[in-house]
Amino acid sequence: MLPSRLTLCALCTVVATLIPAASAQAPCPDVTGGTPAYVIGPLDLLEVRVWGNDKLSGMFPVRPDGMISIPILGEISVSGLTVAQLQQTIVTKLTDAVMFDPIVNIQVPKVNSKTFYIEGEVQHQGEFPLQKNLTVLDALTGAGGFREFARRNRIYILRGTQRFKFDYNQVSQGRHMEQNIPVLNGDHIIVPEN
Repeated sequence: MLPSRLTLCALCTVVATLIPAASAQAPCPDVTGGTPAYVIGPLDLLEVRVWGNDKLSGMFPVRPDGMISIPILGEISVSGLTVAQLQQTIVTKLTDAVMFDPIVNIQVPKVNSKTFYIEGEVQHQGEFPLQKNLTVLDALTGAGGFREFARRNRIYILRGTQRFKFDYNQVSQGRHMEQNIPVLNGDHIIVPEN
């Protein structure tokens, strides 16, 4: 039995709707771990891709005032929004302004709004970008290791008014791993001298 014209039309419609989705641009690398819960902050770099419209797509730095500027859409306040919230905001603005059912992809290829500090007896002291989920052990490794007189068993982390103990000797041997806490924005890791 041959398929009817109605069946063929329906099949062609389904195939036609799938083809654009399959040929969409590949997303850029995402250093945020792909989580839509990432909160955007000043100085972050955003990559906004509007499928089928290169003029609206591009890299947009978040200014210190928390705003970005996108052609046609103008100024958008993004600081404090999650990636998913910004995506919905841009879809809404595009729908209102120029496009029917836009497909928008947002990535954060460079996180500049989140930092932590390492001070004391390490090779590289200073401010470090918090670009991924780090533990204290990871952070210390990124600081190039310890200086000769570092007191490795008396390291501490200052987080606001809280103070957390970190004994490198124990943690590096797999003991007391509860001390190897995640590093958060604004943390100060202090490595005292002997």
